[in-house]
Amino acid sequence: MLSPSPVSLLCALLLCLPLAIVFTLTTPSTPSSTTTTTTTVPIGGATNSPFPTTTSVTSNKNITIRKPLPRFPRKTKTPQKHKIKNTTTTEVTTISPPPPGKPRLPPAPPSGQPPLHVDNTEGGGDDDDDGSLFQLASRVNPNPKKPIKKIAFMYLTNTHLPFAPLWEIFFNNTPKNLYNIYVHADPSFNYTPPFRGVFRHRVIHSKPTRRHSPTLISAARRLLAHALLDDKSNYMFALLSPACIPLHSFNFTYRTLIKSKKSFIEILKNEAGAYDRWAARGESVMIPEVRFEDFRIGSQFWVIKRKHARISVRDRRLWSKFKLPCVEATTCYPEEHYFPTLLNMVDSRGIIPCTLTHVDWKGSYGGHPRMYKPNEVCPELIRALRKHTPRYGDDESSVLNSSLIKRHDPFLFARKFAPRSVQPLMSIANDVIFKD
Repeated sequence: MLSPSPVSLLCALLLCLPLAIVFTLTTPSTPSSTTTTTTTVPIGGATNSPFPTTTSVTSNKNITIRKPLPRFPRKTKTPQKHKIKNTTTTEVTTISPPPPGKPRLPPAPPSGQPPLHVDNTEGGGDDDDDGSLFQLASRVNPNPKKPIKKIAFMYLTNTHLPFAPLWEIFFNNTPKNLYNIYVHADPSFNYTPPFRGVFRHRVIHSKPTRRHSPTLISAARRLLAHALLDDKSNYMFALLSPACIPLHSFNFTYRTLIKSKKSFIEILKNEAGAYDRWAARGESVMIPEVRFEDFRIGSQFWVIKRKHARISVRDRRLWSKFKLPCVEATTCYPEEHYFPTLLNMVDSRGIIPCTLTHVDWKGSYGGHPRMYKPNEVCPELIRALRKHTPRYGDDESSVLNSSLIKRHDPFLFARKFAPRSVQPLMSIANDVIFKD
């Protein structure tokens, strides 16, 4: 067999080339495309496992599908209680209702001194403790059955009591079952020397007081509330200042007050400047609770019965107006308006409209009455003060009320005496003041 030559091989290649092209064009192409899809399969069937397992799945579709990524549960912190740091705690005295027939007096400072830490409220305040105190006192029996009637002597002060030695003689040799003593001492001041003798341990829970503000009303109501709760035998309640002195013996004072069936509080209607005092908090602010025609003026110092003491601590309606701050200080004297207005509106027939505390306004200055100096103190002064008779309301009311014309009640107390007057007063105490 002859071996092919190069020329024959080339010719054979050229003859086969068209056949190869035709075969290529007529043969079907079957390309395959694969799509890998990621699927999450829980491990071991645990549906709560946070970790996914992925497997590949082959699909004949030419579309790529992306499933959303699984949402992993967020780590949540277990709520923890906030830790409260230990802080210095203040002991709070809770006033609980006393057992029937046995009212309790909220504790006074054991040393006889005013409390050192109190709420310095600028307004008259209805602090929580005052509100509880007044509410408790308003529940007492206004006319309890009592074997003996007592007088509650209530001292409202922001100084030491300069005439304490004179009052000691006044209470000396007097049965203690005839009186009680209560002191409201503004804790903003220093009381040196401390309260001693009959005033020891008689300081009630007190708060700061300030002139031209309702704080003096709050202090008086606080004294009334303590006295009402302390002793159901307290029949008459006398409010006194540190500048007050007695003009008679205890026996004379006791007989005069206990036989009275009415309270003694000065009530004046037609005083000069009354409208300015009524409008001291602003025009028409007092309406409707206190109309101008119902507004009254009177001495800050009075002697009232148990019934009226209870009315005073129970009141909320008028107090809602009188506790408001004044916009004009020169005409703002709430302590001279609140009690006369309240008691005149509630029980005018149960009141003798006069004060039993003598005061001289002829020599007044800055809203203060005349102050008697040491060199003025003498037997003649005491006798002259005794001869004076009280003013019974306005002139027109005295004329209209014939019973007032016949009255000649004696002044039992007098103010205002300078602190240094104590020595000359002591020198005439037994022979003049307490000699009836």
